[in-house]
Amino acid sequence: MTRDWTTTARTLSEALPYMQRYNGATVVIKLGGHAMGSHEGMQSFARDVVLMRQVGMNPVVVHGGGPMINQLLDKLGIVSNFVNGKRVTDAATMEVVEMVLSGQVNNRLVQAISDQGGKAVGLSGKDANLIHCEPTDPALGLVGTPTQIDTTILRDLSDAKAIPVIAPLGMGANGETYNMNGDTAAGAIAGALRADRLLLLTDVPGVLDKEKNILTEIDVGQVPDLIAAMHTFRNCLNRWP
Repeated sequence: MTRDWTTTARTLSEALPYMQRYNGATVVIKLGGHAMGSHEGMQSFARDVVLMRQVGMNPVVVHGGGPMINQLLDKLGIVSNFVNGKRVTDAATMEVVEMVLSGQVNNRLVQAISDQGGKAVGLSGKDANLIHCEPTDPALGLVGTPTQIDTTILRDLSDAKAIPVIAPLGMGANGETYNMNGDTAAGAIAGALRADRLLLLTDVPGVLDKEKNILTEIDVGQVPDLIAAMHTFRNCLNRWP
């Protein structure tokens, strides 16, 4: 027990300058589905988010859930297809996606934060007109790209010292539900909130160059070439016999 307290004290001492620097800051955190693998990992994440709230930051959590969606689709015998890394989402798949994201995964995260003493509120992008979408590509079905973010509910929750936990689902012009890439949803929300930081938590080590080395810094001018290289690599995989 003494060692645990010593470790906690050392961690807080090292983190204090950052806490002071970011007091009042809005931090959007994207938690990938692959990063939710263990109960211990979820509890550790929840403790960190609660601590951020306690020291004056305004964390906003956006989560994925790809592995959990895959598991349920497999159990139901629904085959998934992917185009450029995005899941083709028909009506049957959308029912499963919404069930897993808004139900299983969102509730699990809210409960983990509550277990650590935080006040979390689960949402999807469909709630309170949070995220409006348009179709990303007809070939992808009900996959959406954010077009408008209404941050009113998020600001209200922040004022109430609550932590929003958001499932990446959006609403179309005719009320239809769209499945969104979690990273895309988190980026759109961070932009609309003018967040001080956007953190992406995943099992991927980072952005890699052609030689598979992790890039610790990226200039804006490099991004188009990196995206082009990624699409070239995926096209090669798709043609692999």
